[in-house]
Amino acid sequence: MTVDLVCADPAFLDLTFVGLEALPGPGEERHADDLLRSPGGAATVAIGAARLGLTVALASPLGADAEGELVRAALAAEGVRLPPRTVARTPVTVVLPHRGERAMATFDPDEQATLADVAGFAPRAVLTSLTRLDAVPDDTMLYVTAGDAEARALAGAPLPARAATARALLVNAREARLLTGEQDVEHAARRLAERVPRVVVTLGADGALTAAGDEVAAVAGVAVGAAVDTTGAGDLFAAAFIWSDLTGATPEDCLRWACLAAALSVRVPTAVAGAQSIEQLAAAGSERGLAVPGRTAP
Repeated sequence: MTVDLVCADPAFLDLTFVGLEALPGPGEERHADDLLRSPGGAATVAIGAARLGLTVALASPLGADAEGELVRAALAAEGVRLPPRTVARTPVTVVLPHRGERAMATFDPDEQATLADVAGFAPRAVLTSLTRLDAVPDDTMLYVTAGDAEARALAGAPLPARAATARALLVNAREARLLTGEQDVEHAARRLAERVPRVVVTLGADGALTAAGDEVAAVAGVAVGAAVDTTGAGDLFAAAFIWSDLTGATPEDCLRWACLAAALSVRVPTAVAGAQSIEQLAAAGSERGLAVPGRTAP
């Protein structure tokens, strides 16, 4: 069975400490009002895309541990297809949201999805990071991300050759600057557009911009009130961008849908709690003059 989207990056268990009065400094202990456990990383993208109506699979193996069981159960409940292969341990991130920002600490055993893991789902499209492109089958539609670690590792270096075949490279402003050495975000986007067919740069509350060839377009951010937890907003931006692109939206409308999904997500703790259903996102889009695109191939 073919699936619309395979997420080939690691899935995490997020442990979110809610209601901290302040972030702890060295030697300090702070108490939270609650502790929430939820899927994170690629699992956030997978759940976000599944709630928008795409058929989705996670290719990265989950751990045969308690953390893996929690993530596995949450993904299964959302209809996300799961990898048959397991590994010893699951990545875990501790998230400390405070006043619209957050601090994080992560353990990642660095288990990777393989080409066989991804190909087994017969994907229409794959989302993965710049350092995992070898896991993507040839002639598969490709969306690429670059986390902070990847952007620092590739700073000043050519992008992997396979990136030139991507449908889009999705990065944030910091990552765009690191990859290009340009401080101006638009200049960085133009530089990246010389290497990939389309680049999308997220700008947080200020929206996003896209560059393809010599063309650059930007959309404004969406005001939805105070941010409670920004964790996973970029993942849900990616999910909504891919959903709208696969269903035939224009590049600018893809940005609008993605910015809206990301903005709506930060109003509650945890990324998964903020992931919108297709009905919720469609209603919010309608209020802003957006029409849900039809399911036609790009």
